[in-house]
Amino acid sequence: MTDRYEYHSHCVFNLGYHIIFCPKYRRKLLQWGIDERLKILLVEKAAKMGCRIEKMEVMPDHVHIFIKTPPTLAIDALVQGLKGYTANVLRHERPWLRNLPCLWSRSYYVESIGHISEETVRRYIEDQKETASRKANNKQAGSLSSHS
Repeated sequence: MTDRYEYHSHCVFNLGYHIIFCPKYRRKLLQWGIDERLKILLVEKAAKMGCRIEKMEVMPDHVHIFIKTPPTLAIDALVQGLKGYTANVLRHERPWLRNLPCLWSRSYYVESIGHISEETVRRYIEDQKETASRKANNKQAGSLSSHS
């Protein structure tokens, strides 16, 4: 099992995303060996961008990726980089793909994935004021009792 956290010189992070994207018009192009080549290209490009693909599945008409990224990389730049690189290489290797106006649809789906659930984060944020107030009251009570 890999370490949950990534370490850079000034930060520690755990950023994961679930990304889905499709060929233009959701054409069923990702088969006939293109799917396997696409997986290799995506892992290559992700590594060059400082990311790590944890899990991936290529269906005939869409791609699912669970990827870990550094905090310095914008998600739109990541998706654009992955789609642009794979489109260029695949169209070069498979000339019949050049007959299409473009390989990928412009759109994509992304959702952040974390170790802590959304509800836990909401509760933690909501409890911050109450916790700070409680600490202040305890501190104030402690200083009053020491002056008695």
